[in-house]
Amino acid sequence: MTVEFDLTHPRLGPHPIEPLAGASSWGADGRCTAWVCSQRPAGAKHVIETLLGLEPGTVRAISPDVGGGFGAKGGWGCYPEDVAVAWAAREIGRPIRWAQTRSEASLAMGHGRASRHRVRIGGNRDGTIVAYAVDALQDSGAYPAMGTNVTNNLRNSGTGVYDIAHATLRGTSVVTNTTPTVAFRGAGRPEAACSIERAVDRFAQAIGRDPLEVRLANLVPPERFPYRTAVGATYDSGDYPKALRLAAELADYAGLRAEQADRRADGGSETLLGIGVSCTTEVTGGGEGERATAQLAADGSVDVVVGTSPHGQGHETTFAPVVAEQLGLDVDLITISHDDSDRSPVGGGTIGSRSAQLGGAAAHGAALDLVAAARERAAELLEADPDDVTLDTDRGLFHVVGTPARSLGWADLGELSVHHHFRPEGGAGSFSFGACVAAVEVDPSTGAVQVRRLLSVDDAGVILQPVLAHGQVHGGLALAVGAALYEEMFYDDDGIPMTVGLADYAMPSAAELPFFESHETVTPSPLNPLGAKGIGESGTVVATPAIHSAVLDALAPFGVEHLDLPLTPERIWRALQES
Repeated sequence: MTVEFDLTHPRLGPHPIEPLAGASSWGADGRCTAWVCSQRPAGAKHVIETLLGLEPGTVRAISPDVGGGFGAKGGWGCYPEDVAVAWAAREIGRPIRWAQTRSEASLAMGHGRASRHRVRIGGNRDGTIVAYAVDALQDSGAYPAMGTNVTNNLRNSGTGVYDIAHATLRGTSVVTNTTPTVAFRGAGRPEAACSIERAVDRFAQAIGRDPLEVRLANLVPPERFPYRTAVGATYDSGDYPKALRLAAELADYAGLRAEQADRRADGGSETLLGIGVSCTTEVTGGGEGERATAQLAADGSVDVVVGTSPHGQGHETTFAPVVAEQLGLDVDLITISHDDSDRSPVGGGTIGSRSAQLGGAAAHGAALDLVAAARERAAELLEADPDDVTLDTDRGLFHVVGTPARSLGWADLGELSVHHHFRPEGGAGSFSFGACVAAVEVDPSTGAVQVRRLLSVDDAGVILQPVLAHGQVHGGLALAVGAALYEEMFYDDDGIPMTVGLADYAMPSAAELPFFESHETVTPSPLNPLGAKGIGESGTVVATPAIHSAVLDALAPFGVEHLDLPLTPERIWRALQES
């Protein structure tokens, strides 16, 4: 049995509350200070220096509280306006600042998604999936950069959580007269997830099997990890059946199906109940890793400078306890510094769900290196062999093994500084995963959709700060509701943008969002000492296909096999009229 269909992933706008802004000023020393609205200040420093032909170290990039980024303030580190402002400030000898209006942000801030997939899936009537193929056409916009890389995630996680023996994934990027596409929350992973999950639904429908049953029958089993996919990606760890079964149990999937059957049998309901399920995986982190510097002050406090650049993720709250645990210090004595390229000239920034596993691991490694340096210093002061000196982390004191009465605290050691570079082996990324159940009500007279229930189970390895992790998931789930039901940056056939502000671009408010139910399982990653994986984009990746499936499940009795996102009331209403 083979199923083939086309799936369009609409162009989306990030639309943070805070548009781009920046400023540049040149000092008497010939250096430029650039304040940039960036998720990656070290990248901004490099771009401005390179494009203006400046010597390395000429530019100091500072990224203060920039507000929401969602990937659109990441990329290479800055936008052309930042370079132009630095040049102009040098030419006229005065500081210059700039700021976008809302309509300028809609048009000029990098967009996301914007691809078309030709999808094929094949398998046996017993439910076994044998082969999968995607031909992707990616709109990279007018200036191809990050857009050309988005299709790489087809290789990284294109076959999803399924043990598929044969797969072919091809990506072609094209240049168009539109705004460039960037790594908007997910960066190709929501597209990959939507395609494989929709394919599994269509396959299950074709063979007359329940979509949850088909998924469970094809998941990669836990004993197969590390698992190498048919297209060469290596998943580090996972327990996919556990997450999917837990999501189905917590959402009462059987009960929802029974309610749906009863409502369809009596035909008395004014709305259509649809149920969608998804189980996805996504690559996070990897690459060249991250750097951190730990500096011990004379008063015994420690400042850790990291290359990640948070804009609301709470790295201070996350990294400080990791460092404090290794040093045996109170967390109030730990400061986490970031966002200044003079202090952290190299760093990948906060993008791609990389911060906890790479930035956190770098901070952890710097703490261990600081302990090693402190043991050397303590050994000198105690007139002992460094191998005989130990740190009592319960008290934060160094002493010779067997003689704890004579000890030294951190404040007794003087100033120390160490630098640590954490690199995952082979640059490998970890693979977060999760499952989601969505239940929706569709009004057939208007096509309006109400998300009745949205429940996710996420696995990001070891969770360092549960409250912050849940906040990340909730943000991703909200974005998924918008991506599935409302949002699209639209150009007419002549390339004229038709959505130039929030009056034209529909985004969900609190009134359109359900009460999120987020849960987790824990499968540590072997790729970093914290066992952490990324979680910043998981909600978007796992929930978008679940909502898509739920709406189409509601429309299935009317013969509607497929609709592209977003599932707007007009699109649904027209499909029902035509059916």
